[in-house]
Amino acid sequence: MSEELRSEIDTLKTQMSELQALVRSIVTNQSSVELPIQLKGPQVLRTDEENFSESAGHVYYAGQYQANGQLLRWEPKDKQLEQLLQISTEKSSKILAALGSKPRLDIIIAILNESLTGAEIVEKLNMGTTGQLYHHLKALNGANLIEQDKSGRYTVPDHRKLPLLLLLSAAADMIDTSDYLDMVQVRDSAGTYLGNANTECYDANLLLWAVVENSILEHTAGYTTEVHMFLHQDGSATVSDNGRGIPIQAFQNSNSSHVQTILTDIHRFRNEAPYQVPGAEQGISIAVVNALTHSLTVEVQREGYTYRQQYKHGIPQTDLLTVGKTSLTGTSITFKADLELFSQDFNRNAIQQQIEQLAFSYPNLLISLH
Repeated sequence: MSEELRSEIDTLKTQMSELQALVRSIVTNQSSVELPIQLKGPQVLRTDEENFSESAGHVYYAGQYQANGQLLRWEPKDKQLEQLLQISTEKSSKILAALGSKPRLDIIIAILNESLTGAEIVEKLNMGTTGQLYHHLKALNGANLIEQDKSGRYTVPDHRKLPLLLLLSAAADMIDTSDYLDMVQVRDSAGTYLGNANTECYDANLLLWAVVENSILEHTAGYTTEVHMFLHQDGSATVSDNGRGIPIQAFQNSNSSHVQTILTDIHRFRNEAPYQVPGAEQGISIAVVNALTHSLTVEVQREGYTYRQQYKHGIPQTDLLTVGKTSLTGTSITFKADLELFSQDFNRNAIQQQIEQLAFSYPNLLISLH
């Protein structure tokens, strides 16, 4: 083992010891701690208030980063919660504003791993003109988030790399918030998807047919043979098919399940929306249906199990839960339309007439209304 490698290992051991000491310091101040009550994300511990530490909490962090042949390490740091909550919001908002656009984040990420000239950044990010680039470089440079060396290449200063990586890490933990903001936008621009309503409220049947259309797509792919619709007394409706069931694994490059991605990512499947209202600008995907409902529950039967997830105004209220075993396959979606946008009742007669037309178009598909 080389002396350099041995030295690096010793340094890591020292850092781990320091981090362990910091963790012990907070654990020993909490004398009554039960088992975690939440397993996803940070563990939430029940603690008696009387025995709680005088400090409201701590945030610990450390890091290691290698780029351009250079290895950077940051010693473990401890920020008390009081410090974080007393931070200057005026100054913090300016920092976040300097980063608060896609082009600027793209620039930061591009030069974190390698120094680039302005022309190289334009080419790498396909920005079109250097004029657009220098507008963003000026803001980032003014905030001391980037620097330019003597050769004209841009890079992120070493002392800024860990804070920026921590910001990106925090953003990754909250990435689903972007989908929820899109949900609000869908609700605010419902006419884009539902067309012009003849009355004050839209027809709730539109949401029903958008869900049914997804089952029909599964039928045309050679899987679904039955679609059942149920109208419930509480004003909700269920569409159930015997297709393959929505995949339940994590979506590619995402921490969310395939189910949640399909039900919340407005833009990913926008061009594949199977149902379009006459006069509307865009089709209605399942994610759009979810955004326009008061509540929605999806059940998936697949791979020997039944999975369930609940939503409200498009936002998940639970994880994708395993609720039982089954030998069946298929997807069932139960939803209640938002009465601020839609009429209170589904039109049963209109649904039955549409079923008769669909039966003619798809003779091998059983569609029934209960």
